[in-house]
Amino acid sequence: MQRCLRQDRIESHDIHIGEEHFELRFTPVVSEGYVNLYARNITEIKRAEAHLSYQASHDPLTGLYNRYAFEKFLDEALLRVQASNEGSLLLYIDLDQFKVVNDTCGHVAGDELLRQLGDVLGRCIRDSDILARLGGDEFGIILNGCDLDHGSELAYKLLRSVNEYRFLWEGKSFKIGASIGMAVIDGDSDSAIGLLGEADIACYAAKDKGRNRYEIYRAGAGLEQRRNEMQWAAILPEALAQNRFVLYAQRIKPLLAGDVEEHYELLLRLRDDEDGLIPPGAFLPAAERYGLMSSVDLWVIDRAFRLLEQSAQPLSLAINLSGHSLGDERFLDYLLKRLARHNLNPARLTFEITETSAIANLSLALKLIERLRERGCRFALDDFGSGLSSFAYLKNLPVDYLKIDGAFVRDIVDDPIDEAMVQAINDIGHVMGIQTIAEFVENPAIEQRLRELGVDFVQGYGVHRPEPLTEVLEKVAATA
Repeated sequence: MQRCLRQDRIESHDIHIGEEHFELRFTPVVSEGYVNLYARNITEIKRAEAHLSYQASHDPLTGLYNRYAFEKFLDEALLRVQASNEGSLLLYIDLDQFKVVNDTCGHVAGDELLRQLGDVLGRCIRDSDILARLGGDEFGIILNGCDLDHGSELAYKLLRSVNEYRFLWEGKSFKIGASIGMAVIDGDSDSAIGLLGEADIACYAAKDKGRNRYEIYRAGAGLEQRRNEMQWAAILPEALAQNRFVLYAQRIKPLLAGDVEEHYELLLRLRDDEDGLIPPGAFLPAAERYGLMSSVDLWVIDRAFRLLEQSAQPLSLAINLSGHSLGDERFLDYLLKRLARHNLNPARLTFEITETSAIANLSLALKLIERLRERGCRFALDDFGSGLSSFAYLKNLPVDYLKIDGAFVRDIVDDPIDEAMVQAINDIGHVMGIQTIAEFVENPAIEQRLRELGVDFVQGYGVHRPEPLTEVLEKVAATA
């Protein structure tokens, strides 16, 4: 039998017949002058590939494109702009009041709300536009070949559609809002990540200006602040891992005779690459905005507890807790475990929470206060008087100290209204068995006036300039 010599090259083609897919392989038989054809049904393989491709590029909850696919579409939009000089727009949409639905009705309701809102947004845009869920309650839209005038009209249409929408769940009706940030995709755009950052900055500007509106990204003081905050959001996790934070302490001075215990509030600084110290006002707003405050709070607690345990000095420390920590149910368990692990007297620990964060997380704040007071810890309500309903909420918050907002204290010598406010807060606090602490005490005249009013403690640069906690512990040890 003559052996058939076959050419090495084998050609393969896929064809689609009805709903079936076939792979056709052609193998030339050179010596005989014909071609062998092999056919294989690959329908299931193609379906599996399509399913995997869809999963890789789409959000499983809403069925919209996901962030990974969206960034690829942004890269393609950038290439088109560079080739044709035809601009496009990026919209970054953050829902308002979504958390209310999640907290009130649960995550199942929240998921359904996101699905329905995806449909609402999709009905507002053109077929050529790209809509994606970027994560959480955030959406993105690429408006291809769209100028600012048309983009602004569409942004207004989106806001109106979301605002008019009502979410119904188990007999309850919810009204949702949105804030939109808009960034121009043009020849000056550098990358998809950079564009998303610009749109995100503009979105936060819209939130700061009252929500339910849109803002266009333009380089400026306010928007540059948001860009700086985003940079801090990348720096802070690394700083936590490298222990670059430093604890400072400021004395809280008793005005009445008989209190011999040393009281200090812990303050935070960040050491930079050149061993300089960065004040908290530079980085804490970014930590608040990007959900890093609980991690910062835990670092402070761990560090403070270790230093107190090592020194065993007779002083009381006040530790600030953020609103993020109050709203995190896991935080209380972590804190209780830390208290059990360290050999500390809980009565020497005071946790400070702001009035606004306590009101915003009232049920969780009450739970945390009650559990820690059972262990012997104390609580201070910071910035008291800054809210509109301060006295009404005070009856529901079992705290040991009221820290009178410094806005009322700094001009108390010259402003009779400020003096009256401080007097009222001090009197009500004492009626309820709560001691008072006046902040922003900058000179002896303010301190003397507060002593005359019967305020229990004072704190400020006129009383004590903050020092590193390690140095404070050494000084207390030397005088013990």
